[in-house]
Amino acid sequence: MAGTLLFNALREAIDEEMARDPYVCVMGEDVGHYGGSYKVTKDLCEKYGDLRVLDTPIAENGFTGMAVGAAMTGLRPIVEGMNMGFLLLAFNQISNNMGMLRYTSGGNFTIPTVVRGPGGVGRQLGAEHSQRLEAYFHAVPGIKIVACSTPTNAKGLMKAAIRDNNPVLFFEHVLLYNLSEELPEGEFTCALDQADLVQEGSDVTILTYSRMRHHCLKAVEQLEADGISVELIDLISLKPFDMETIGRSIRKTHRVIVVEECMKTGGIGAELIALITEQCFDDLDARPVRLSSQDIPTPYNGSLENLTIIQPHQIVEAAQQMVRQGV
Repeated sequence: MAGTLLFNALREAIDEEMARDPYVCVMGEDVGHYGGSYKVTKDLCEKYGDLRVLDTPIAENGFTGMAVGAAMTGLRPIVEGMNMGFLLLAFNQISNNMGMLRYTSGGNFTIPTVVRGPGGVGRQLGAEHSQRLEAYFHAVPGIKIVACSTPTNAKGLMKAAIRDNNPVLFFEHVLLYNLSEELPEGEFTCALDQADLVQEGSDVTILTYSRMRHHCLKAVEQLEADGISVELIDLISLKPFDMETIGRSIRKTHRVIVVEECMKTGGIGAELIALITEQCFDDLDARPVRLSSQDIPTPYNGSLENLTIIQPHQIVEAAQQMVRQGV
C-alpha cells in the first residue's frame, strides 16, 4: 500500500479539522480554486465553500490582520503564506497583534490562529524564496513555533496547532512535500512542545529539525559504520524548546551538535546553545558545536546554493572530530 505524501498529510489534517469544527477556515493567496501553491488545500474550496476557503488579494499584511480579527470573534483561521518569505510583510500583524492581543486584552481574547507555509532552501528558488524565517519570529512573545519533518508529524502537529488556543507558526520545508510515509490509523495528534527522539545513542547528541533531520539520518548511517553511536533528536518545537528531552540526552552522551538550515548569526542554534550552556554546562565533555547555513543570501546557482547549507559529510566530520577528541 502506497504511503501518504507530506503535502497530502497536511491536507488531510486541515480537512478533518474543518469537518470536525465549523469555525475552522483557511485564507491566503490561491488557497481556494487553485488549491494552494503546493496543493495543500486542493479541493477544499469545493467541499467547504468560498467563505471557509477564502482566496485573498496579494496583501499578506491585510489578510493576516483579517485572520487576527476573525480569531478574536471566535473563528479558527489558518493563514497560508504562499512562501514564508512573503510573511515578512505581515510581521507587524504577527508580532504586534497575533502574539500580544491575548495579553494586552487581559485574557479577554484568544487568538487561535495557524500561520503555515513553505520555506527553506529549495532547488534554485533564489534568495527571496529560500529564506528561513524561524529565527526572525523566535523572539516574538506569545506565539508557538513548530517545524514538521515527516508526513506523520506534519499531520499530527497540524491538527494540534488548529486546536490550540494560541497562535502557532507552522514551518514546512519546500523539499519535503513529496516525502512519503505510512500514517498511523485512526485519530492522532502530536504535542506541540515535545521533541522527537528519532534514535537513541551514547556517544554524541545531534539536535536538528525540518529537512536537516534527513541529512542527519544520512550522516548517522556513516557514523554508525565508523562505530560512533549517535542520539538523534528532531526538535519539532522551536518555541518553546523541549529542554527536558534535550537535557536528558546530553546527560547521557556529554556531547552535542546542533544542525540547522537557519543562519548561524542569531539563529535557532545560537539560542539553543545558549540554553544548553546555561542548563547543561556541567554535563558537557566538549564544547557545543553548531552547523548552520552561511550568513549570505542564498545564491540562485545550484552548486553555490549547496555550498551555503550544511551537507551530511560535514555532520559526519564534526561528530568524528568531537568524539575522537574525547577518547
